[in-house]
Amino acid sequence: MTQIKDLTSGKILPQIVKLAIPIIATSFVQMAYNMTDMAWLGRVGSETVSAVGIALYLVWLGSSLMFITKIGAEVCISQSIGRKNMEDAKAFTRNAFGLSFLISIAFAFLVWLFTGPIVDLFQIESDFVNQTAFIYLRIVAIGMPFTYSNITLSGIYNGTGNTKVPFYVNALGLILNMILDPILIFGWGSIPAMGAEGAGIATVASQILVFGIFIWLIKGKHNPLNTKHYLGKLQKEFLKPIVKIGGPVAMQSTCFALLAMLLARVMNNIAHGEAIPFSVQSIGAQIEALSWMTALGFSSALGTFTGQNYGAQRWDRIQKGFFITLGIASILGLISTALFLFFGAEVFSLFIKQSEPTVLNMGIVYLVILSFSQVFMSIEITATGAFNGIGRAVPPMLVGIIGNVLRIPFAFLLAYTFIDFLPTFSEYISGDSVPVTGVWWGMTLTSILKGGFLFYGFIYLLIRHPENDQDLPFQKKWINLLPNRLRQQSVVIPPIKTEDDTAETCFNNTK
Repeated sequence: MTQIKDLTSGKILPQIVKLAIPIIATSFVQMAYNMTDMAWLGRVGSETVSAVGIALYLVWLGSSLMFITKIGAEVCISQSIGRKNMEDAKAFTRNAFGLSFLISIAFAFLVWLFTGPIVDLFQIESDFVNQTAFIYLRIVAIGMPFTYSNITLSGIYNGTGNTKVPFYVNALGLILNMILDPILIFGWGSIPAMGAEGAGIATVASQILVFGIFIWLIKGKHNPLNTKHYLGKLQKEFLKPIVKIGGPVAMQSTCFALLAMLLARVMNNIAHGEAIPFSVQSIGAQIEALSWMTALGFSSALGTFTGQNYGAQRWDRIQKGFFITLGIASILGLISTALFLFFGAEVFSLFIKQSEPTVLNMGIVYLVILSFSQVFMSIEITATGAFNGIGRAVPPMLVGIIGNVLRIPFAFLLAYTFIDFLPTFSEYISGDSVPVTGVWWGMTLTSILKGGFLFYGFIYLLIRHPENDQDLPFQKKWINLLPNRLRQQSVVIPPIKTEDDTAETCFNNTK
């Protein structure tokens, strides 16, 4: 049986770091699939990168849907463990996995059925890009049920506090992908060069291996919570809290993916169908994932930590855990800022041929612009983990969706109305390319807004929550930063506990 870690006592910093490092490593492994593809395909050409970039938006969309079961499982299992209720934890495990399998099969079928219309949405003029994207997307659709089930299985292990097993399993898949990528992309011996098609086959084969290892493990001694049956009749009383907690997270991430696709189309319109900006954004998104995947790892660790302590009603540890994780994430954000700002050329050149200087120079500009939002993005993701851990997933969802929606009007305003105020980066790009940077400045501005709102939102929750009798670090300064009306409520009006204070916990929705 997988060892369950008790996070309701002991030193907080080592616990969060020990939880986070395997999660971060697992996230990097999952991200490395795409980065490996991009790194090899960048040697083929920027058009091939653009084609795979189109498909990766759909992969991202499907992964977003799986947050329903991944986050729902992590939080509900961890809260149940915090309450010492192992039977509920087992039931959440079974229902989360069963639901994830159904969702992943349905999504894969829809992607296969509507591959053509999906590719056409991006309005890329190159026939080569469109045809390559069609083939690649059809291939990865075959592996989606395995890919997305692996995400939920990782979440189940995370919920028990055992974050190492998902890392080891996913690392084995990455090793296979790294071996197969150059062989299938460029050919070897009697194996023909298949380009993007080969990258897709390598990814699918690797994900099937990961799924097979997970199934083998849960049949043996590494079975989370010793649950024997992972597929069976779904139970409404356990599905409801899973969906209630994971649903808003999935909705936020799904909207983010959909809006990113729409933003890519907006950018293509601004660039008049030119494929280079799309290539830059496809590669740049993978590079930026180094930053947000790290923050997401600490966010997931904080969610598990917070979930157990919320189940045990240890608000002192919830509060300390939040500020410790926030400090770590902020330092990591600063490191990313320095990396993107001062070493953008070296980083971006790893993913594109030196014979394409136009793509490389525009990539440097992309990283410089996004560097200013890295700290705020880390804060946003950390605060989201804290909200999720106590079952309040709606505030991050609302802030995330509103902030991402604003990227569309910001893109138009900055690309056209306020273009004269934008830096020209004349050393790297021509004047005709400056409007495209308005899209990226809009992304940076909204990340800053989202990070600020969620940070102060959780601070306000800590100040006002009736069961938290711990003073915050510099509490008077936090209160002074709140608007007058909220400040008066926090200081003068004693908190009143209502039904809504616990409405989103897992154990209030089960028998």
